[in-house]
Amino acid sequence: MAEGYQLDFLEFLDGRGIIISSAQWPAKFGYPDPSFQSPMGSSEQSAFLKREELQDSTALGLFAVRATHISEHPVYVIGGRKLDKNFLSALDLPADMRVLLYQHRSDHFSADSLLDPSGTSNGVDATRRAEKFQPLIEAVLKYNEEMTGLVSWSSDQADDEVFHAIPLRGDGQDRPLLGILLVGNSRRSYIELKRRIRALALLVGGGGIILAILLSSWVAARVTRPVVQLARAAQEVAAGHWDTRVEVSSGDEVGQLAESFNRMTAELLAQKERLVQTERVAAWRELARRLAHELKNPLFPLQLTVENLMRARTQSPEQFDEVFQESSSTLLGEIANLKAIIGRFSEFSKMPQPQLQPVQVNDILRGVLKLFQAQLQAPGRAAIACQLELDERLGTIAADSDLLHRALSNLVLNAMDAMPQGGTLTLRSKKDDGKVIIEVADTGSGMTREESERIFTPYYTSKQHGTGLGLAIVQSVVSDHGGRISVQSEPGLGTTFVIELPTHVEALEKMPATQDAV
Repeated sequence: MAEGYQLDFLEFLDGRGIIISSAQWPAKFGYPDPSFQSPMGSSEQSAFLKREELQDSTALGLFAVRATHISEHPVYVIGGRKLDKNFLSALDLPADMRVLLYQHRSDHFSADSLLDPSGTSNGVDATRRAEKFQPLIEAVLKYNEEMTGLVSWSSDQADDEVFHAIPLRGDGQDRPLLGILLVGNSRRSYIELKRRIRALALLVGGGGIILAILLSSWVAARVTRPVVQLARAAQEVAAGHWDTRVEVSSGDEVGQLAESFNRMTAELLAQKERLVQTERVAAWRELARRLAHELKNPLFPLQLTVENLMRARTQSPEQFDEVFQESSSTLLGEIANLKAIIGRFSEFSKMPQPQLQPVQVNDILRGVLKLFQAQLQAPGRAAIACQLELDERLGTIAADSDLLHRALSNLVLNAMDAMPQGGTLTLRSKKDDGKVIIEVADTGSGMTREESERIFTPYYTSKQHGTGLGLAIVQSVVSDHGGRISVQSEPGLGTTFVIELPTHVEALEKMPATQDAV
């Protein structure tokens, strides 16, 4: 009869609560049902929960009581369904909802008491899944009220579920807690909707940004094109193209600025031509002054010698031979001095172009120091200490070793002349931003700012017997190598010449692989 009505529990009781028949445990015939006192108040009772005693275990069931009469004797029918996985699986639930049941058998959480109709048969995995519900179940047991919690199954938020824990109580005055019903709703639809909204927002936002960029670029191109042309023209002028002009295509403020720019470049070009002419005249004047100064010194002794010869010829014929011998030596010496002066000027005017070859800068610095080592410690003059601070990671550059040796020798000579009372000469090399840096520093008297600005001008010198060509030659050598030379000096604090040389990597690549570095 129980199977016909799909019941797991079915019992018949008389008016005194004595079991007449029991489908789940036939041996209970004739025994009173202890829980029957509760439904005795009425002929019918709504569904209630009860833990049913079976032959070898207990089971939680959902029961209902109905009353009937047989020959004027009341008979009570108690039927119920077992709350197990089959019962939970038979519930008609929405797609994103599922129900679990925790049977309360002790005050401590037990994974075996959780009924999950969708759980795996693997015991270890089932225990791990059940432990996900432990905080929520323990909260219900502690506070004895409904609770809601989030259960995360993986790092993907779409796998999360929100569970509502509902305490299930038995019948009677104390209403004992028999179980906890866990009703879960998947957050997948919510997360996927949120992701779709976010993706749509990003798509719309990205499209808006792209559209805004295109519109702003179009507007900026129309507005800033004249300004860009002006900036490009200014760069051309800065590069030395003084005849650059800007097309005037409007009469607004930008057009007026373009007209002003064109007038400015025209005036700059005219001023440049006047400046070139002025500098050319000044250079010729300076050259004439230097030549006059250099030639005047030997010409005056020549004049005196010739006059002495003429006077000796007229006044003392007997002493003429002796005076002639002395005067001839003087004449030859001054003529040699003239030839040396003319040779120095000629040498500067015919500076050869560098013949690039693989060069080790550190080796050249060591060679220059070796050349002047004896003079640095020469007897009769104050000793000059020399320090080498060389970066051994410089590698090879393409340069003319002879010209570099000559330029560095001139700088060392200048440093020695600046330290008549002795001091320290420092030769330094390093690499910075793909360039080789060479520094020649002394602790001598130093120079003023005005002297530093004119130091590389040809024929300019602050020495009593200098020609003013030494540093001009150095600058010419460095410039021919595509480099740059600068000076840092203060009176009383010494002077440092800084040479920046490119490595000329492309020239090194074209050279034969068998050519050794000099």
